[in-house]
Amino acid sequence: MKKITSIMAMPALLVFIAGCSNEEPEAPATKEPVAAVEEAVQETVEAVEEEVATEEEIEVVEESAGDATDAADEAIVLAQADTAETPPKWKFQEGTHFTRLVPTQPTIGGPDKVEVTEIFMYTCPHCMDLEGFMQNWEDTLNPDIRFERIPAIFNQLAALHAQLYYTEDVLARNGQLADRHAFRNMVFNEIHRRNNGLTSQGAIQRVFERAGVDENTFNRTWNSFEVSQSLRKAADLARRYGVDSVPMIIVNGKYRTTASAAGSYPVLIEVINELAAREGAR
Repeated sequence: MKKITSIMAMPALLVFIAGCSNEEPEAPATKEPVAAVEEAVQETVEAVEEEVATEEEIEVVEESAGDATDAADEAIVLAQADTAETPPKWKFQEGTHFTRLVPTQPTIGGPDKVEVTEIFMYTCPHCMDLEGFMQNWEDTLNPDIRFERIPAIFNQLAALHAQLYYTEDVLARNGQLADRHAFRNMVFNEIHRRNNGLTSQGAIQRVFERAGVDENTFNRTWNSFEVSQSLRKAADLARRYGVDSVPMIIVNGKYRTTASAAGSYPVLIEVINELAAREGAR
């Protein structure tokens, strides 16, 4: 270490001497030149040795700091490794239990929730069979999921029943239809069990009256701009989703499934839940 110190001292000494010779006045003639130089050299060497000793002390501190940093880095890596998550394993397969809509299509509501939409017709017996399962599922709905229905408009009677549905929808949201589940069940029963096809506005009005909706409220809602807009939107979305049969389920405008693809109504509910979970995990 002393040998290294001597080598390091020489350049510093030369700079010091050169600096003094350039910037300081000459030594008085009364002093011996050699003695003066030796004294200056001795003072410089002592100063350099003191500086080197100080640097060695600093180096020891820096090495300790470096060790602490390395230990902290190692701890961070371990923490990151511990937080890794295993991707979920999905039960149902694309192409078997559901298909993907390409490109993804619009939804009725905004992107704040995962939207599940049922495409149905009141005259469809399979939609009637599915209704109980969907009502039970809706009653225990995850708050991150929004459930919507779209009536399919395949013919003139279906268009009339679509207007029935959106009148029902507006009145239910406004609190003028007390029990929406009971009302839907009544409509299905009228068509499929009482052979009342509800083929006119008058016949439909009488069903609403039985549910406690007066004639003026019914007519005002039936002919409202809100119902008219909903009918146009339903026709557009059904076209975008490629609806060719009912009942059909659309999840977030991205996935399409049916009871026949799932294999049964209970399994269809499982497929819906899994597809909603996939969208929620994004």
